[in-house]
Amino acid sequence: MVPAVSAGVGGSEIFITGSVIGMAATIIDGKAVSARLKEQVGRGASWLSREHGIVPGLATVLVGNDPASEVYVRNKNKAAEALGFHSVSYHLPANASEADVLARVRALNDDPSVHGILVQMPLPKQVREGAVLDTLDPRKDVDALTPTNAGLLLGGHATLISCTPAGMMLLLKEYGIEVSGANALVIGRSLLFGKPAAQLLLAANATVTMAHSRTRDLPDHCRRADILVAAIGKPEFVKGDWVKPGATVIDVGINRMEAAESKYKIVGDVDYAAASERAGAITPVPGGVGAMTIACLMRNTLIAAASAAGLPTPQI
Repeated sequence: MVPAVSAGVGGSEIFITGSVIGMAATIIDGKAVSARLKEQVGRGASWLSREHGIVPGLATVLVGNDPASEVYVRNKNKAAEALGFHSVSYHLPANASEADVLARVRALNDDPSVHGILVQMPLPKQVREGAVLDTLDPRKDVDALTPTNAGLLLGGHATLISCTPAGMMLLLKEYGIEVSGANALVIGRSLLFGKPAAQLLLAANATVTMAHSRTRDLPDHCRRADILVAAIGKPEFVKGDWVKPGATVIDVGINRMEAAESKYKIVGDVDYAAASERAGAITPVPGGVGAMTIACLMRNTLIAAASAAGLPTPQI
């Protein structure tokens, strides 16, 4: 019998026992990278305040009482305050009219103490998302969802980049994952993540395929991907045997699933346990890409504050 051998390779371990080969994937720690980014943003905010008397300002607008949205907004405000930002929040009732929401956005557009505006999605059905994005000043659009910022990203000239896709790219860079020349598959074509993620990967010289609910033979597409990005909103949809051995798996999904004793657990769009046995690197859920989103929102607010004053972006 061949003895077991263990050898470190690029942050992972390869275990050989007889003819069985298995890979322990590198866990991409979004929490750690997020914490470092927030420290950098905090230093940039201190410099802006100390040298130029400018305090970055972030305003959030929440319409309705969606529990998840309330948590997201609360966490964003806490993060802004912790970094020394000016933070304000507006909570409109679920039956607020579109005119009321647009009036609030216009008022924030005109407020010089506010450099970043985030209107929490989803919105109630009577408020059109497109109308809100058309009204929002692109210079204060720190979620980078307005047509102007989406177009700038497409043209390669974006200053503000959608937060979750930007976080994904920072994680790939932090872990030294080669994007240039890689085959990248993005599952999901949302404005919030899928489309900007594909543009960022393309700008980094990946060969990008976008998949969605109508894609045929999705498992085969997945098995060819060096970088597999799942943002489809279906719990554990991507199976372990869909993953190319050694591939990098970026799981953007956040799904709530029932667990034992009437409790619940948070899982991603990828079957994490099975995928980890084949991937070279993988993001956990929670603690992966999601951890980067708020940090990137804070970075965008700092960039917007510096830009509004005609100053260069602090080194972050």
